[in-house]
Amino acid sequence: MSDAAQKLPIGVQSFREVIEDDYVYVDKTPLALELVRSGKGYFLSRPRRFGKSLFVNTLKELFEGNGPLFRGLYIHDKWDWSQRHPVIVLDFAAGEIKNRAALDRRIYRVLGDNAERLGVTCDPLDNDIPGCFSDLIRHARAEYGERVVVLVDEYDKPILDSLEDPAQAATVRDGLKNLYSVLKAADEHLQFVFMTGVTKFSKVSLFSGLNQLRDITLSPAFATLCGYTQQ
Repeated sequence: MSDAAQKLPIGVQSFREVIEDDYVYVDKTPLALELVRSGKGYFLSRPRRFGKSLFVNTLKELFEGNGPLFRGLYIHDKWDWSQRHPVIVLDFAAGEIKNRAALDRRIYRVLGDNAERLGVTCDPLDNDIPGCFSDLIRHARAEYGERVVVLVDEYDKPILDSLEDPAQAATVRDGLKNLYSVLKAADEHLQFVFMTGVTKFSKVSLFSGLNQLRDITLSPAFATLCGYTQQ
């Protein structure tokens, strides 16, 4: 298919779909490789519809070792495709979460879905949320023999959903902190962490347990990580 006939991946969040269905793709793998080589944990804030979810999905395919998808791209001959990491994806983009109970139900569902996909156990009946997330990370590492990659998409959407009610927003924030605090405690089991959102709540305690994440939101080196420029 010629470049003139290629479709733009508007609203497409699957890297596999972009490649296999021959959408226009601006190669972001040089930046992905630089992230992996230069650090372990990152935070990126961008407005909605900027391509954050597509980049998160690209990282998932990369760490899972799906080499054929990356043929012809910069990273293909620079990555060890024999090394496959278990990838946990925490995605809060879908639906609305208006209170702490709804958030906790969503978290258990997300953790359970990851456990099922990875073929490991995470029993919410025996665990609170931090315990379930910790078990998921440890069991995934034991099952795959490799450290775990954690990708968080729209980390802040549950807070944004409840901003009209400050008290509810505060309880939702505490619920997210309850989840994300596990990442610091599980550091020895983690290979890479990448978190995206619309905004950074720097004035609250949500990030107090995540000081190992490098904020690249305003980094010139990663300005073109999502989307594409006029050029």
